[in-house]
Amino acid sequence: QVQLVESGGGLVQAGGSLRLSCAASIRTVSSYVMGWFRQAPGKERECVAAIIGSDINTNYADSVKGRFTISRDNAKNTVYLQINSQQPEDTAVYYCAVAPAPGYSRVLVHSTEYKYWGQGTQVTVSS
Repeated sequence: QVQLVESGGGLVQAGGSLRLSCAASIRTVSSYVMGWFRQAPGKERECVAAIIGSDINTNYADSVKGRFTISRDNAKNTVYLQINSQQPEDTAVYYCAVAPAPGYSRVLVHSTEYKYWGQGTQVTVSS
């Protein structure tokens, strides 16, 4: 059973930055597709960023391109989401997720494609 623990959420002002962390109980995170999702009240869960293989293989939602950066530290089995220039519409619970198995050849962007989820961390952006 894979366990994911997110941290780093909080309350920030618009224009501020946060870095979310996701510690995974996987020996080789580099072998797995990992994604960051967010869900705001009354809205569907959406994939904001995903990473596969090397850090150059990433995917971002159009709404966050240029502001969010996903990366990972394989030695620490941790995936990060750097959020810059935050906007009130970024307010949501952010979740880390991992694909069911290693070896995927493409980035996964749909929540149904992921098997393991963290508990979520709240990000609130004040205007």
